[in-house]
Amino acid sequence: MKTQQKEFRNYDQSDATAAVREHYKKMRMYQTYDYVRAMKEKYLTYDMPLDLWDAFVKLNELIDVSDPDLDLPNIQHLAQSAEAIREDDRPDWMQLVGLIHDLGKMMYLKGSDEDGTSQAEQWGLVGDIFVVGAALPDTLVYPEFNSLSPDMSDPRYNTETGVYEEGCGLDNLELAWGHDEYLYQVLKNHSTNILPEEGMVMIRYHSFYPWHTGGSYEKLTNERDEKYKEWIRDFNQYDLYSKSDKIYDLEEIKDYYAPIAEKYLGTGHIHW
Repeated sequence: MKTQQKEFRNYDQSDATAAVREHYKKMRMYQTYDYVRAMKEKYLTYDMPLDLWDAFVKLNELIDVSDPDLDLPNIQHLAQSAEAIREDDRPDWMQLVGLIHDLGKMMYLKGSDEDGTSQAEQWGLVGDIFVVGAALPDTLVYPEFNSLSPDMSDPRYNTETGVYEEGCGLDNLELAWGHDEYLYQVLKNHSTNILPEEGMVMIRYHSFYPWHTGGSYEKLTNERDEKYKEWIRDFNQYDLYSKSDKIYDLEEIKDYYAPIAEKYLGTGHIHW
């Protein structure tokens, strides 16, 4: 994919800097090991049946407060990502992943301010994720906020490996709660989902920047994760560099992608 000249992920020179900083401050303060485990129990109930395209419509009402690059409804970013993948003639399943990779943000329909999963409070919904239950590295956005985490004063959680075994691998880690893990678990629970492993990995770890871009957590990862990293970096060029002010006709998007969605996800409702 051809990259553009525009600088992305600049957290120091943005009109939204104050809001973005506050968002990441709250993530660091409230995203603890115990919080993540509680959110999984609370939100992974699969009791909200919703058609895929109805879920997209709901995203029209959400703007990601953590993103310094884009102030469009998230559904437009998804269309931009998918169309960039399509333009490069990548596999149809990858095009679909581009279209749905942020769809877990519709968790806000079940969310609350207290959990950070609402329109107003998004610190449990969006943003770069990190490992909970282990020391926070300085590769996180705004690392000056790391010391605000209660876990960093708890000897169980503030070492390099924390509660985990060295080399246990990404799939055995607890990551900050948000839309990635939510969508991954929803699709994993969806009986007619046949997306390939690469696609599921792209969905689950695309926001894990301290690992795939920052190079952190080497003591916790294993050889399998190197393959994951290749897949994620391949995908993230479309997630990041496709961001623009272009607006897509959503009916045209639906006409093209609906048969692909049916092929890999089946028909009927997804249980969120």
